Amino acid sequence: MPPAPDPSRRRPSRPHPSRSRPRPWLSRLLPNTAPWRSSRDFRLTWTSGTITLLGSIFTMTAIPLQIADLTHSPLAVGTVGAVELVPTILFGLYGGVLADRADRRTVALATELALAALSALLLANALLGTPAVWPLYVAAGVAAALQGIQQPSIEAMIPRLVPHDQLVAAGALLSLRWSIGGVVGPAAAGLLIATAGVPAAYLVDLGSFLLSIALLARVRPVPSERDAEKPRLSEFTDGARYAARRPDLIGTYLADLAATVFALPTALFPFLAEDLDATWALGLLYSASAVGSLTAAATGGWTERVHRHGRLVVLSAALVGVATASAAFAPNLWTVLLCLAVAGGAHWIGDTFRSAIWNQSIPDELRGRAAGLEMLIGSAGPALGDLRAGGLAARQGIRAALRTGGLLCFGSAAVLSAAIPALWHYDQRTHPAEPATEAPTEPAAEPATEAPTEPAAEPPTEPAAKPTP
Repeated sequence: MPPAPDPSRRRPSRPHPSRSRPRPWLSRLLPNTAPWRSSRDFRLTWTSGTITLLGSIFTMTAIPLQIADLTHSPLAVGTVGAVELVPTILFGLYGGVLADRADRRTVALATELALAALSALLLANALLGTPAVWPLYVAAGVAAALQGIQQPSIEAMIPRLVPHDQLVAAGALLSLRWSIGGVVGPAAAGLLIATAGVPAAYLVDLGSFLLSIALLARVRPVPSERDAEKPRLSEFTDGARYAARRPDLIGTYLADLAATVFALPTALFPFLAEDLDATWALGLLYSASAVGSLTAAATGGWTERVHRHGRLVVLSAALVGVATASAAFAPNLWTVLLCLAVAGGAHWIGDTFRSAIWNQSIPDELRGRAAGLEMLIGSAGPALGDLRAGGLAARQGIRAALRTGGLLCFGSAAVLSAAIPALWHYDQRTHPAEPATEAPTEPAAEPATEAPTEPAAEPPTEPAAKPTP
């Protein structure tokens, strides 16, 4: 008998082409889905938030349309923004304090239930023979207040749900959620309202809240590490004082304001469409930024390999300014849309790295109030930007308002890089990481999440992260 073949000398089989691993350059571009794979709670929270976002866009689209149909008054429609702004600011501050005192998942669940009840009331009003106008304003104001309470808790939950070394990837996935909503939501809402009417939009929103609540209820509790005392609004000043001692944090807030106050020309789009003799393309102008953001998010795998987060915050703000100023010189609609898309992608990059700095370095006991401060700035920036753009355009014209805003944004980024070196030199490898409670992972992923060489894996007896000198 011939001798048996030696297994050690057997030629390795060639993998089937369809089973080949992705090319390295492609895998480096695609978003890192490690937080989805390693954390069940993050998956549930991300999915719940995505469903809520898409459903809420249906109501955000329906309310102005219904007010316009009932009143035929542009002023009545514009008043909705004013009704929403004040509750967002006031309750956002309180929501930040509450997130540092209460169980963050409980706060998120309670506000989801209340928002679902509001959608049911809006649906009931829309089904009346003659819907009333005042419930629309009441619902808009109460919804803004509830979202102001909820958002700091949702944002403060994330560092407790994923390992420290996956926070950048988690932030990119959260930004991807907003990008998807910004592109898909308005188009789907407009199509549904045009075909089935306003009540159908409220019904979709109600259904989205019920599904979101079912998912969020499966997330483990995320209790505060502080004593469960009654929250006081005055505690918000603790978070403000902490931020004031961190020049790098102040720099991230200022960079965000520069991009939104100077280079977010949403209020100019109706007039820009007329200037381009393309009123039919108003929807394209509104969605261009979201398309750019979605493109950046879909190819944002590179962000986890960048360590100088502060530098990217500044450079992204500068790119927003350049793209916005370039739109002022664009000769046609398609060039304008390209510039707006580039600005949207740059906004996404800045948001991703700002989120990484906040989540990686702010102590858990202050994270809710820091999120409240972030929400305050995030609400004030676009409102002030609309006011600036509209006022300047009324005096100097649409193109001048675009050009001036973009140049001011670029100049502000240049000043920040020189005036706040702590932001420009911020490096996650050298900045002291906040030793938050270790994020739980699924059993199969636990060994992979341990990283003995990472600063975040130090024993939990270390003190909380100190402000950067």
